[in-house]
Amino acid sequence: MGSCWSWECGNKARCAGHYGPYCAGWVGPTVLLCIYGFCSMMRPVEPFLTEFLTGAYKNLTTEQVTRQVYPVWTYSSLILLIPVFLVTDFLRYKPVIVLQGLSYVVAFLLLLLGSGVHSAQWALFIYSFGTAADVGYYSYIYSVVQPSYYQRVTSYARGAILVGYAVGALLSQLLLSLGGVSLYCMAIVSLVSVSVALLTSFFLPMPKTSLFRRETRSGEDSRSNPESRDSFVWMRKSRSAAKYVGRTLRRLLSDCKECYSSMAVLFFCLWWAMGRCGFYQVSNYVQVLWVYMQPQHNFTAYNGGVDAIATLSGAAASIAVGHVSLEWSVWGELVLGGFTLLIAGAVFLMDLTKSIWLSYTCVILFKALYMQLITICTFQIAKQLSRERYALVFGVNSFMGTVLQSLLTAVVINTKSLQLTITSQFFVYASYFAAIGLLFTVRGVYTALRMNRLSAGDRPERATSLPEA
Repeated sequence: MGSCWSWECGNKARCAGHYGPYCAGWVGPTVLLCIYGFCSMMRPVEPFLTEFLTGAYKNLTTEQVTRQVYPVWTYSSLILLIPVFLVTDFLRYKPVIVLQGLSYVVAFLLLLLGSGVHSAQWALFIYSFGTAADVGYYSYIYSVVQPSYYQRVTSYARGAILVGYAVGALLSQLLLSLGGVSLYCMAIVSLVSVSVALLTSFFLPMPKTSLFRRETRSGEDSRSNPESRDSFVWMRKSRSAAKYVGRTLRRLLSDCKECYSSMAVLFFCLWWAMGRCGFYQVSNYVQVLWVYMQPQHNFTAYNGGVDAIATLSGAAASIAVGHVSLEWSVWGELVLGGFTLLIAGAVFLMDLTKSIWLSYTCVILFKALYMQLITICTFQIAKQLSRERYALVFGVNSFMGTVLQSLLTAVVINTKSLQLTITSQFFVYASYFAAIGLLFTVRGVYTALRMNRLSAGDRPERATSLPEA
């Protein structure tokens, strides 16, 4: 990876000093990262994971999967998210991506070779590290390309994830419906795909700098004094690590206070966290609902096709919303509230209907609306922030969403006194989205009225000031 993959760095002078991280161009690292993202998400067994765990291969009960296996992913993601977020920048991203690929490989090996509840729990725990390490995947590319390419490489990296998941879901449906391939073989295909992703991660160029770390004066002194550097290298490494953690925490707290002081940013971040919580909760347990609606001994599942259509529909909706001309500062919160009420209606219908096809349709609508709204939140938050704070705010939002999801899981699923059925759980999820929709609708109406009143108050002032000018 020492050579340039593009003509942007033909001048060797640019590759020295400050421009060192960018001397390999942007095409090479972006292509490798997209291959990694595609292969790491191309996992055909996931749309049928519940059937795989409760079928003849693992012989777990639906109750065990719902209350003992799936909650492990939620709780362990909460535990791992903060330490992974803190060390990602310190390790300069690539090691975290390699560990993410390794965690996916180990998780699928456990799913294939293990047996019993504990083996499935360990698989989900290791898998949760991979999901927590997403911050490394999305932050890596910014440390090896020039800022002028940020928008382009971001779209490529996110597109690779969506296309990989959609291709995996579609492939699983084709293998099951047309080829009669077993779910065990789909798990093997998933293992091969994530193994290719792991191999690809080793070829990613190592960033020479991080996004947030700044060299300290002591570091400059050590470079000017090689003997001192060689004598105290071990002591300095341990002290620098401790100082880095303390300095990072102080800077994070200061930046968080400044970023969330804006009410506009705060409400979009609030929807991000709350919407993420509800989205993953519905997505994680909708397969259990489908198994309840259409038992395994007499069903023709189309989970893969539904996931593929939902993912592609969500991607199309996300692209479409980028071309909508609207005064988002005035109407954005009202749009969030109105479409969240539609999401609540889709989840209510999933809970009440007896038709598996209507439930499939509701899931497609649910995911498409969510991806559209999360896109609105993303660019509205990004408009208010400097580029260096993107990872911080989005990381905090993801953490808060995981906290809410853990609380919701603990109350709805793991509370022994409630013992809610799967249909009752989805009624709770629908009520949760309805509450969010009402909150943002009320807030949106207030914001729209206030902004219109302020703009109306400005018009007479402009009218009286024009003759004077």
